[in-house]
Amino acid sequence: MERQLKYFFDFLENDKKLSENTLQSYKRDLKQFKRYLEACEVNYNHVKEDDIKDYIRELQENGKKPSSISRCIASIRSFYQFVLKRKKIKTDPTANIQSPKIEKRVPNVLTSKEVELLLEQPKDVDLKGTRDKAMLEFAYATGMRVTEIISLNIEDVNLEEGYVTCKNGSKQRNIPLGTMSLNALKEYIEEAREVLIKNENEKALFVNINGGRLTRQGFWKIIKYYKEQAHITKDITPHVLRHSFATHLLQNGADLKAIQTMLGHSDISSTQIYMQFQDEGLKDIYKKAHPRA
Repeated sequence: MERQLKYFFDFLENDKKLSENTLQSYKRDLKQFKRYLEACEVNYNHVKEDDIKDYIRELQENGKKPSSISRCIASIRSFYQFVLKRKKIKTDPTANIQSPKIEKRVPNVLTSKEVELLLEQPKDVDLKGTRDKAMLEFAYATGMRVTEIISLNIEDVNLEEGYVTCKNGSKQRNIPLGTMSLNALKEYIEEAREVLIKNENEKALFVNINGGRLTRQGFWKIIKYYKEQAHITKDITPHVLRHSFATHLLQNGADLKAIQTMLGHSDISSTQIYMQFQDEGLKDIYKKAHPRA
């Protein structure tokens, strides 16, 4: 199995061009499954449907969430489809395995007023404040994932045309930047970033106070700090800004397909979760405008 896993991971990295985060998820899931098979003394090419079901039961007993179990099943299924194509097995043991149902949770979303309050907090009076203002404005303006934002290089931003190119594995999308975000970004690049970087070869768009690429943890801490400064009681993460970006666009009349493109969702059903907020907005408009409401 070790050899087949190596071939599979090479295939995911070089042929499928998966992002590093996704690749690591596959590796974690499949190495855990390999340890389980070794403990049960079952060879990967002798695995039956019941073995997979037993493994799922063990994950459930260990308190794994349905979303984590679904991801594990998807990883195992991809691996077995890969070895089936390589003719290392005759049948796919995952063919009839059903993933557990996942309840679609309502995303935590900020109101426009809360977003405004949060974005008002960083003051561009020093290098850190200038960077933080640009970063928060950018996160809300683009709806990008935190990993995508910290992975950006300076050349990924086109200040003249006012857009950013987001690369995620083999996929790429261009996202427009609003006036507020563009102005804050220009100020950061021209006045703060040049001073913060210690090495002129540094490519990262957003850097920490030591001049290196900002980390996920660094980004989270910055948001948490300004949330407290704004006295906002809601839990705010980079993903909450992403949810708020999508919701506010939809509430202001943006096309769902366009939002799907900007968010980088491969399936529009992932974007449709924001429709519930649009529906509430329509109800309010109806109540105010319809003479018989």
